[in-house]
Amino acid sequence: MADPRVQFLRRNQTEAELLLWHQLRDKRVGGLRFRRQYRLGPYIVDFACLSARLVIEVDGPTHELTFDADTRRTRWLEDQGFHVMRFTNDQVMHELAGVVQTIGAVLTGKSET
Repeated sequence: MADPRVQFLRRNQTEAELLLWHQLRDKRVGGLRFRRQYRLGPYIVDFACLSARLVIEVDGPTHELTFDADTRRTRWLEDQGFHVMRFTNDQVMHELAGVVQTIGAVLTGKSET
């Protein structure tokens, strides 16, 4: 059965999430499959590439209010073997090419970002 919370988040993505999703979908970055609004354990992550053990989070203005919870979430994901990358909405909206390039570099092992 589909997860109602995941379905809600997929239907209500932010503009920044939608922009990044259009770059990540269909194996457009690194030839690898990304999933959007994907449940990993108790968390739903914005984007996940399971084969590369990579999670990408796009943080909006409320990130400052959820910093402690996001830190716990990142720690849990890292404990499960995932590398977590965080970008702000502004970075995605205004520096999309650079964000995608940074993700691609991590996928090819050229960066530890």
